[in-house]
Amino acid sequence: MSRPGRVVVVGGGISGLTTAYRLAAAGVDVTVREASDRPGGKLSTTQVGDLRLETGADSFVARKPWALELCRELGLAGTLVAPHAKGAYLWTGHGLVAFPKDAPFGIPGDISDVFRWPGLSRAGRRRAAQDLLRGKRKDGVEETLGGLLRRRLGDEATDAAVAPLLAGLYAGDIDRLSAIATFPELLTWESTQGSLIRGSQAAMRSARRGTPPPMFVKPKEGVGRLTDALAASLGDRVVAGAPVGSLAELGERGDASATVLTVPAFEAARLLGSAAPVSAGDLSAIPYASTGVVFLVYGEGTQAAMPDGTGFVVPRGRAPMTACTWISSKWPDPAFGSRAVVRCYVGGVGDEDVLEAADEDLVDACARHLSAVLDLPFRPQASSVVRWMRAMPQYEVGHVERVRRIRRNLPAGIFVVGSAYDGVGIPDCVRAAGETAERVLAHLGRTTIEKETAR
Repeated sequence: MSRPGRVVVVGGGISGLTTAYRLAAAGVDVTVREASDRPGGKLSTTQVGDLRLETGADSFVARKPWALELCRELGLAGTLVAPHAKGAYLWTGHGLVAFPKDAPFGIPGDISDVFRWPGLSRAGRRRAAQDLLRGKRKDGVEETLGGLLRRRLGDEATDAAVAPLLAGLYAGDIDRLSAIATFPELLTWESTQGSLIRGSQAAMRSARRGTPPPMFVKPKEGVGRLTDALAASLGDRVVAGAPVGSLAELGERGDASATVLTVPAFEAARLLGSAAPVSAGDLSAIPYASTGVVFLVYGEGTQAAMPDGTGFVVPRGRAPMTACTWISSKWPDPAFGSRAVVRCYVGGVGDEDVLEAADEDLVDACARHLSAVLDLPFRPQASSVVRWMRAMPQYEVGHVERVRRIRRNLPAGIFVVGSAYDGVGIPDCVRAAGETAERVLAHLGRTTIEKETAR
C-alpha cells in the first residue's frame, strides 16, 4: 500500500530543487524549505561595479549528460553556449606556460608533449615518462589521489602540473583526497591501459571519433538560470526564509511522509542528532574547506592584454590565488566592452587563513600578482570579494564507504543528497538528485519517475 505523498526537501540549491522537480513530476506533494531569502544555493551573483557576475560555478561539464538532459526538460537547451576561448595555463617561475592542447585531466597523451611538459625540469619529465613502464598496483587498497599520481608520474609532475588542476576542483589537498571518490577515471586508465599516459591517449582517441562536443557549457544568461528555471517550475512549492530547526519540528507539524536533506553534511548531522546517531557521526566526519573568489574589473582597452585562453592554475604556495578565470575571454559579454574581467580563486585546504585578510588586501594581492604575469594595471577599476565558508566538502580516503554507511543507517523516510556525497559538480548533483527521488518514490510506494520535456 502506498503512503501519502508528502515530502519536505530541506535546502533549495541545485540538489534540493532537482529532487523536488522530479518528485513533483511524479505527482508527489512536495515542499522545498530554504533557509535563505532566495533559492539557488551557491549559484548566485554579485555586483562588481556596473556588472553582475556569477559567484558560483560558471559552467558545467558537458560529457556528463545529466545537467544537459535537465536543461532540455526545462526548455533551456537552445540557450546553452560553450566557452569562447579554449586552453589553460600553468603559473611557473618563468611566467604562464600553456598546458598541452590534448591533456585530459592535465596529463598529456602525446609522448612528445610529456617530454615538453610545462613547468617541469628535464628530470621531472623523464620521471613522468616512466609511467609507461611501471606495473599496475594490484593490492586493492584505497589510495589517495596524490598517491596514485606520485606513484605513476613522480612528485614533480604531480605537484607542479597535475595537482593544481585536479586538487583545485575540490579546493583540497591531493594527498588526502581519495582517488576513487574524486577521479575514478584515472584508476580505470591504470587498470585498463596500464598507464595514465596511455589512458590519456585512449581518451583522446575516443574524443576524436566524430565531432567532439564542447567540454563545458552553460545557459547564456548564466548557470543560475538552471536553478531559476527549477524554482519557477515548482512555484509556491518553494518556500524561502524557512529554516528547519530539527526533524522533530517537521514531525510535530505532520509535514512529511519523507524528508530529503540537501544541506551541507554538518548541518544534516545537526538536524538528525539523536534520531540517527551513527549517520550523524559519519556526516560530522566529512571535512569542509572554505574558499573565496576575488573579482577584478579593469578599465577599457585592457582586454587586449589578455592571452588566448580561459585562465590559469597555480601550484600550491606560489601565489595568493589558486587559480584565475579570464571571464571576459571565456564568456565575452557586450556589457564588458573592452574591459578585462577576471575571477581569482583563493583559500582551500591549507590556505584558508588567506580568507581572514581584509577585502582590500585580498584585492591588492591578487592584482599585484596578476600584473606580474599579464600586462594589466596594478589596480582594477572595480572589485568584489565573496567568501564561501565551509563550502567545499572534502572526499578523503574512506569517503565512498562512509557515504554508504550514512545512508544505510538513516531512519526510514529520511534521505540525504548533495555535493557532500556523490560528486561536487552540477551534473553529479543532478544525477544524484534523480536517484534520490527514485528512492523516495520507492519509500512512498509510488511508480518510477517519467521525465517530461518542458513545453
